[in-house]
Amino acid sequence: MKIKKIQDADLKGKNVLVRVSFNVPYEGNVIKEPYKIETVKKTIDYIIAQGGKVTMMSNLGRPEEYQKEHPGLEWMSMFSFNNIIGEIQKILELKIKIIPSCDSNVINKYRLQHSDQCDAFLLENIKFYKEEGENDENFAVRLAENFDVFVNESFSDSHRGYVSTVGVAKKLPSYAGFQLQKEVENLSRVKDHPEHPAVAIIGGAKIETKLPLINSFVDNYDFILVGGKIANEALDAKMHFDPKVILPMDFAGEGRLDIGEKTIEKFCEIISHAETIVWNGPMGLFEKKPYDNGTIKILKAISESGAFSVIGGGESVQAVNESNLEHELSFISTGGGAMLEFLSGEPMPGIEVLMES
Repeated sequence: MKIKKIQDADLKGKNVLVRVSFNVPYEGNVIKEPYKIETVKKTIDYIIAQGGKVTMMSNLGRPEEYQKEHPGLEWMSMFSFNNIIGEIQKILELKIKIIPSCDSNVINKYRLQHSDQCDAFLLENIKFYKEEGENDENFAVRLAENFDVFVNESFSDSHRGYVSTVGVAKKLPSYAGFQLQKEVENLSRVKDHPEHPAVAIIGGAKIETKLPLINSFVDNYDFILVGGKIANEALDAKMHFDPKVILPMDFAGEGRLDIGEKTIEKFCEIISHAETIVWNGPMGLFEKKPYDNGTIKILKAISESGAFSVIGGGESVQAVNESNLEHELSFISTGGGAMLEFLSGEPMPGIEVLMES
């Protein structure tokens, strides 16, 4: 998969629109998981150093769903980037001004009035516009006409055919940022050319979303270790799998809230011999002690294995950060659903639009 890279773009004096993923969990004004924001810093700094003028855009939460469930309530302020802009500025070490609308007149007004007072701009939550999810052609044209170059730095949204990932990219010279390049490179490596023994570890919930991934690993992986709620669902439904797929043999806690010690021992033994490891999803009710035990021990085994390891999914990344093991792993993906779909061979519209012709 050969994509156009930001290194090949002429950025000097250009207005550059960067699709980022600042869709992060937060309480009050405090960001709980900053990893997605941290990963875009290299790209933003590079554009500025090359003489480009940066405007970022992202979604935050699901305001459209909240609006349907709570009609009449003030909802825009709840999903505004004003809630976390202070933290974003600290993480990126930049002074950033929020542009409250995608209207061309507003964008140009803010550029004229504030360019000398800030390092970059951030468009207000792109999900405030229903046209975003519809990949509305007119909205894409109106948005793109304000910019010279588009950069995608949001792998976690690249499995969606939105205006902000695909529509605008079709209207402008478009490139992959540094983190997106890493995502494609590392996930392609474990998908297409894994070193053996290759081990996939799949946990979390929603068996219907994980089944395609489990089945895709059967062809070129040696073991697929399954835990979490999806293991419970598979056992309850008496599902039949290829012999490479290994389900838990025991559990901890009433209601099978975590994998048991025999399963942990078996999984860790397999992991210790691996040359390639992919992990997505916790092994149990990770957020509630002591049912984080399986997840933590599996993570420790991965970090000690010496294998080329790729980890993704919100709770898996949270476990990595809480255990301070991020430097013991080869690559941490910013994608949850996007990682699953990429590895399953599903279409990735936001990446395909960046392909070299």
